[in-house]
Amino acid sequence: MPAWFSSRLRQVEELLEHIEQPEAVLDVLAILEAPPLELNTICRLQLYAETLPMAQECPLTPAQRHRHFLWDAFDKLPLSLIVPFAIPFRRLLARHLFGACGAAFTAEENVRFNFAPLLRVGDGVFINRNVFLDAKGGITLGHGASLAEDVRILTHLHGEASHIERIYKPVTVGDYAKVYSGAMLFPGVTVGRQAIVAAGSLVVHDVPDNMVVAGRPATILRERRTDGKEGAELDHIWLF
Repeated sequence: MPAWFSSRLRQVEELLEHIEQPEAVLDVLAILEAPPLELNTICRLQLYAETLPMAQECPLTPAQRHRHFLWDAFDKLPLSLIVPFAIPFRRLLARHLFGACGAAFTAEENVRFNFAPLLRVGDGVFINRNVFLDAKGGITLGHGASLAEDVRILTHLHGEASHIERIYKPVTVGDYAKVYSGAMLFPGVTVGRQAIVAAGSLVVHDVPDNMVVAGRPATILRERRTDGKEGAELDHIWLF
């Protein structure tokens, strides 16, 4: 990694230790070469998630609010397109932001979530562009799990008689499972270890280990072709 990137990442890491202070947020934005903001603007921050009913059960601390703001703001900046800086920056921020974040986490542009403390990520997880994670009910992504472009994971349902009524159910994507482009996982489902969800699928039931599912709703097509490989041998991680 170029020394310029390493130096800036070290500065960000130091600032994240006291990011509850609005001044630290301004300092991080300056490192990211963002347009300047007034201190009062940072002091008045409110995220969309904080307007939702779950905010009463899972209120964000000032530090959580500021980290989440920096995650979303970063994708509006030119530096977000420079891989040697962008991937380590998101990885660094995720370690402070998520409920848990393992080693070698990789996220591309425009990954969005609401309640980061309810998101738990294992080692070697890869999330591609334009993924939305509705973490209200809790989301767990196992070691080596991969989410392709435009995947949606939902963890809550609305009542039909009242939009305010909600039911929350966690979603789990097992170790070394892959969820391909445009697929949607519904509240309460578990995608088993090493399973594959085909592109565009709508998953409303659990997916067994090592199975390939497809369709709307998704049904089992066949067993995954692993050529006898297990876990890390499946080469889900290629970008560190």
